[in-house]
Amino acid sequence: MKKTILTSYFLLLISFLIAQNNRAFVKDSLDNYVNNALQQWQIPGAAVCIIKDGKIVMMKGYGVKELGGNDKVDENTLFMIGSNTKAFTATLLATLASEKKLSLDDKAIKWLPEFKMKDEWVTKEVTVRDLLCHRLGMMTFQGDFMFFDTKLSSADILQKFSRLTPVYSFRSTWGYTNTAFLAGGLIAGNAAHTTWQDLIRTKIFQPLGMNRSLALSAEIMHATNKATAHTLQGTTLIKTPYGQLDNIAPAGSISSSVNDLSKWVTMLLDSGKFQDKQIIPFSAIQQTRFPHSIMGNGNVLFNSGHFMLYGLGWMLQEYGGKKIVSHTGGVNGFVTSVTLIPEDKLGIIVLTNTDANSFYEALKWEIMDAYFNYPYRNYSKIYFTAFENELKTEQNLIQKKRDTVAMHLPIALALDKFTGEYENDPYGTLKIVKEEDHLKVSFQHHVMTGKLKPLSGNRFLCTYSNPIWGVMEIPFTIENNQVKSVTIKVAGFVDYMPYEFKKK
Repeated sequence: MKKTILTSYFLLLISFLIAQNNRAFVKDSLDNYVNNALQQWQIPGAAVCIIKDGKIVMMKGYGVKELGGNDKVDENTLFMIGSNTKAFTATLLATLASEKKLSLDDKAIKWLPEFKMKDEWVTKEVTVRDLLCHRLGMMTFQGDFMFFDTKLSSADILQKFSRLTPVYSFRSTWGYTNTAFLAGGLIAGNAAHTTWQDLIRTKIFQPLGMNRSLALSAEIMHATNKATAHTLQGTTLIKTPYGQLDNIAPAGSISSSVNDLSKWVTMLLDSGKFQDKQIIPFSAIQQTRFPHSIMGNGNVLFNSGHFMLYGLGWMLQEYGGKKIVSHTGGVNGFVTSVTLIPEDKLGIIVLTNTDANSFYEALKWEIMDAYFNYPYRNYSKIYFTAFENELKTEQNLIQKKRDTVAMHLPIALALDKFTGEYENDPYGTLKIVKEEDHLKVSFQHHVMTGKLKPLSGNRFLCTYSNPIWGVMEIPFTIENNQVKSVTIKVAGFVDYMPYEFKKK
């Protein structure tokens, strides 16, 4: 008996020592890890926060707000958080449901009659819940090309969205759909006789004391202590304008700081309570964490992970036998992550001010592994190697295409024949004009333009004025020596799908 007790004590001691050693990463090594990663990834600035058992373990800014500047990021510096906005929208709707102002199983058209899908039957069947778990049958990012950074109104977006043909059947396949969250936010406003942004401020920001957080993207232009947006142009980091997202605000318009977000995460980890006050009903939080859609099998780099699901505004997965509730956000010049491990009361927030990095994800895994007593993996190095190889492959391909352009190979028709106005239903029109030895494309609803240089035959290389949209090969369809259409493609960060515009 004594031997058993001593053995058990010894094993407990070893486990304690391993835990202390692993968590020493957070205490002793995190600063160096982050600072080294910022250099390697070309990230001007970042902000990180860890919450454990209702307390802030660490909360800190790293680097600078703007490339080439000296103004340092701190815990109150604002970053655009992109799709981490979705958890706010879903939580808001679940809260309204708990207040009996609506039901998550209400038909969407009950609260938003203008919401339509191309199939009339689907229009009648879509529920509020369907909107928040990405199961409308759309392909991930489908339609975002038409809406991303456009001058369209929210009403315009809904109207054009209704004419898109879903890739999958209704409720059969998970497909990330930003417009669905726009509809959800509008429904919240209609049910409460106000607006989505007013509800976010009064029901979440103000009760939590998130005094610096902004509901709308337009507000960051006039804010103080804010991070500048950055992106890659080729392999060079440059400043880029803030995203104009207010026409689809409930999907991704919020700006916040790690200080403000720490209050949000602390509340979510404490069953909806913050400073002994019930801010959000726990039943509403539970609704958002209930699995609704299958994303995949949940493969992870190390240890065990068996599923990846989507709740309402949250991704859900199992890792090392624990439930992970998380989301990421990517908009012009920013990528961010928010991660909750409810059973461990552990929360991790990572904000960065460039959209060209995977460090925001790598760091959360490193911190999780430290708390789960797993070996140190150096995820940042692993992610960076993959990122660097992918970037090198992409840039080599683009360079080969530019070399082809320089060869001045024959094209199918004279440049003049490609000029004119082209139309896509539901987007609208684009215009192509000749400029010296190339073509220029401009879009009805975008400020962005593209320079089209001949490759050969019917193919052109399009370099968009906004680097986020990429450098893409653009084909024209030609029949009987007449141009019939052009197929527009953009970078996967915006939209994976091609869009055909027919020549008028």
